[in-house]
Amino acid sequence: MTTLVCTSASDAATRTTRPRSYPSFSSYVKARQPVLLRTARSLTANPSDAEDLLQTALTKTYVAWDRIEDHRALDGYVRRALLNTRTSQWRKRKVDEFACEELPEPEGLPAADPAEQQALHDAMWRAITKLPARQRAMVVLRYYEDLSEAQTAEVLGVSVGTVKSAVSRALGKLREDPELVPVRREGPRPAAEQGVG
Repeated sequence: MTTLVCTSASDAATRTTRPRSYPSFSSYVKARQPVLLRTARSLTANPSDAEDLLQTALTKTYVAWDRIEDHRALDGYVRRALLNTRTSQWRKRKVDEFACEELPEPEGLPAADPAEQQALHDAMWRAITKLPARQRAMVVLRYYEDLSEAQTAEVLGVSVGTVKSAVSRALGKLREDPELVPVRREGPRPAAEQGVG
């Protein structure tokens, strides 16, 4: 038998408008925001878009805070929210960016020059953004977030074999990217290839 409890309209309104407060969520965001923002920046080329992406993922995490059973796995939850949100954005966006054959960055700067390092970084990101979304996510998680193959598979919800084959194909595409071939011959290897034999 169900007992009905009546409350006044003002009590109900107070409960629905009063925001929930989770001190543990605030502590988590303060502690992990730099790392999570780095992940978001890995998924989008624009720093402002990365901040918006992280904000959206953290909002989704906040809404689900009561339902998250293991708070030790929060990074994985937020990374999954970042990837899902970004994938949704990729599917919805209109094509308004076009690749061009000439790069505005000058070539042939000394290896120790920070401008050359930035040009290499930019060339690498342009090459990574040419990869299919799934391969791009795997490369970012493996080589920029430094997750193992098993951790990457868990975050993406795929098998370790899928991660291995997709990353192998992605690295092959990066090795063949015409923008990176001259840089590799003259300077250090791109970040995604470092440590890969």
